[in-house]
Amino acid sequence: MEKVQVFIVGAGPSGLATAACLRKLSIPYIIAEREDCIMSLWQKYTYDRLKLHIAKEFCELPHMAYPTDWPTYLPKDQFLRYMEDYVKHFNISPKFNTLVESCMYDEVRKCWVVMTHNKVDGPTMYASKFLVVATGENSMGYVPEIVGLQSFPGETIHSSSYKSGNDYVGKSVLVVGCGNSGFEIAHDLAVHGANTSIIIRSPLHVMTKELIHLGMVLSTWHLPLKLVDLILMILAYILLGDLSKYGIVRPNIGPLTLKAKTGRSAVIDTGTTKLIKKGDIKVFGPISCIRGNLIEFADGNERYYDAIVFATGYKSTTNIWLKNDMSMLNSDGIPKKDFPNHWKGANGLYNVGFVRRGLAGIAHDANIVASDIHTNIEMSYFN
Repeated sequence: MEKVQVFIVGAGPSGLATAACLRKLSIPYIIAEREDCIMSLWQKYTYDRLKLHIAKEFCELPHMAYPTDWPTYLPKDQFLRYMEDYVKHFNISPKFNTLVESCMYDEVRKCWVVMTHNKVDGPTMYASKFLVVATGENSMGYVPEIVGLQSFPGETIHSSSYKSGNDYVGKSVLVVGCGNSGFEIAHDLAVHGANTSIIIRSPLHVMTKELIHLGMVLSTWHLPLKLVDLILMILAYILLGDLSKYGIVRPNIGPLTLKAKTGRSAVIDTGTTKLIKKGDIKVFGPISCIRGNLIEFADGNERYYDAIVFATGYKSTTNIWLKNDMSMLNSDGIPKKDFPNHWKGANGLYNVGFVRRGLAGIAHDANIVASDIHTNIEMSYFN
């Protein structure tokens, strides 16, 4: 059994930020990644036009700023370059192609026993004083159960497999899901000549990236959240108009309050609302059932489609391999405690990047987790 001070699961931004913070405190660690690269979700499972919709000043990971001459809103390739530079700067060396099969706390040894399997080296067992779950909430694409989905003869994919609208020119495509991915994929399909529809089931806020930036800046001025929300909603109405006539209804509470209470973000408009208003993107409510290529909606409408893209989010897979934790995560693999008390479990167990607060939330978690581990190590010297 190989002994290690800290074992980090996941080499996405959460794991890499944690590794950097531990490196700054001279705490040794091992970081395991099931894929063959860092940032696998961004590198392998995102669409081509993806970019950061939050200004770079709110997207820095700990201890390393973005170059000042980089744009305010980074495209995917530039963000990945930052992450590659981050890894080099902090000399982070993940163990790639290493699947964590189980983690269990050993009450006798007082450590986490981690079983891994590497594609080349085979199985390895580790004993770690501290365990950091840094796989995030986006471990596995989620596709909802829909009556008749198995009868659909066309292509059905999760948004993690979508790359570009080039593959759908002239086809009728339904996008299920109205988060940022759904809105952006619908826009990409429409501008590439697909006959595009999108499902919008629930109320949502639609903002521009500039409005979100304004809201985040105003929040740093310690203005009341309700006042900032009011300013944003008035400006959004001025810029985007009344979207309710197009099937987009606003929630009863403001965008920043909604984010703070539920983790649900406002949707960033990249031109989708303009195409909806023109009729280039059709908006429908919930699906009633699917009969072959025919999709029936709850309001009685029905249309034929060639493909369905599920932009329906992800789910955590942590509970598959984290075996005996009752302190930190619920049955869905999400922290039981709300922000800001979500990051710590029992027996040296931590999580980073699980509360839907983006890269700023990851930076917060990584710093506080590394600091807490450092404090525990220091205290152990005096016991």
